[in-house]
Amino acid sequence: MNDDLKALIRTIPDFPKPGIQFRDITTLLLSPAGLATCVKRMVAVVDGPVDLVAGIEARGFLFAAALAIPLQAGVVLIRKDGKLPGATIAEDYALEYGTDRIAIHADACAPGARVLLVDDLIATGGTARAAVRLLRKAGAVVTQAQFVVDLPDLGGAELLSAEDIAVAALVAFPGH
Repeated sequence: MNDDLKALIRTIPDFPKPGIQFRDITTLLLSPAGLATCVKRMVAVVDGPVDLVAGIEARGFLFAAALAIPLQAGVVLIRKDGKLPGATIAEDYALEYGTDRIAIHADACAPGARVLLVDDLIATGGTARAAVRLLRKAGAVVTQAQFVVDLPDLGGAELLSAEDIAVAALVAFPGH
């Protein structure tokens, strides 16, 4: 399923370092029909109404905005800490070597807002899980997340599912 979209995603070997198979969605974005199909299929699996679509920096912003229009929802930007003006709330998460921090505006979500989390790809799930914690800290109700690409061998979707998130991805690629 979704082999038409999978064919539009280019694989770049050994990027950003040897052994990594980088799944490049820019080739999907270059195809007007491919992008429209991608958005339509993502919207089709949304469970119930949502108030906001939260996109993770940076490619997640593209899909969040595109999904928000047919869903008649607003967009929340989840950014690296220090990139948003004004008052923010933040969440730390572990990386392979060290930690990182993401943030949203403190007033981005009204308590009880139904939020769909979106990004281009889920790998280990560290950023997505931190995004869910951050949104929930703001009072949002987050029960679903969508990705264009899943790398199931890295286990991120499973970890996100364990936090009561219904995870959907259009395509999956083996390896990392």
